[in-house]
Amino acid sequence: MAALLRMVNNQQRARLALLVTPRSVLRWHPRLVARKWTYAHRRPGRPPTPEALRQLVLRLARENPGWGYRRIHGELLGLGRKVGASTVWEILQKAGIGPAPQRTNQSWPAFLKPQASAIMATDLFHIDTVFLRRWFVLFFIDHGTRRVHIAGITRHPTGPWITQQARNYLMDLGDRAESISLLIRDRGTYFTDSFDAVFQAIGVHVIPTPPQVPRMNAIAERWIASCRREATDRVLIAGERHLRLVVSEHAEHYNRHRPHRFLGQQAPDRLTDPEPPIAKDHTRIGRHDRLGGLIHEHSQVA
Repeated sequence: MAALLRMVNNQQRARLALLVTPRSVLRWHPRLVARKWTYAHRRPGRPPTPEALRQLVLRLARENPGWGYRRIHGELLGLGRKVGASTVWEILQKAGIGPAPQRTNQSWPAFLKPQASAIMATDLFHIDTVFLRRWFVLFFIDHGTRRVHIAGITRHPTGPWITQQARNYLMDLGDRAESISLLIRDRGTYFTDSFDAVFQAIGVHVIPTPPQVPRMNAIAERWIASCRREATDRVLIAGERHLRLVVSEHAEHYNRHRPHRFLGQQAPDRLTDPEPPIAKDHTRIGRHDRLGGLIHEHSQVA
């Protein structure tokens, strides 16, 4: 610009309207120098903890009340997460999670859930067919997994018949029968001493419920209500074969698909299955019908 102005005489230079002044040019130059030699600002100290790692630490603390920060730190190292023990302690402190001894005071649900794995219950319920014939359904239900086993269907639930169904049930369980320690049943006359002896022979303690206290066998009573509400009360039963089909289909739906709040909204037979992929807008949802569309099961289509 200075060189161009030299080519213009003073009279013409006075009439020129320049866009910038020398002061502006001198002010711009220090800014250019500062921009060239200034680096990005770095925060002093250690980098912040990733949010995914923080959530993992809190999850381990919630799921394992007896673990201190040292135990959680060791578990993270085993999972391939390189983090310091002091970082784990800081995450727990900021989240308001106290030391392990203060977190081991279990609630009643947390205390009862492990006990349920050793409890079995049994009961009978009746269904009247369209021809006014009454049939009885014997079933067993595991308190820990909520899995239902239909033991048999008969018009006359005699003591010898129920005892034989108990033997068949233990044979079906195989080695899993050793994990049972308690059996809950009602005081029906069909539950005879020979029935109790089948379970007592393998070390199971049989507990009869007091008279007129169905809540002592609430898990079994709840399944009866579900079976009636979702299946048998919504269809006219023609006979034994029809009843066996309806009850078996509902039990299979209950075991393989129906979610349970006690199991974290999972089905009894799918406790070890991996979680399904997260559904997206374009994910297709299929429907499988049971009992002619009386029961619907939905799942993702691969």
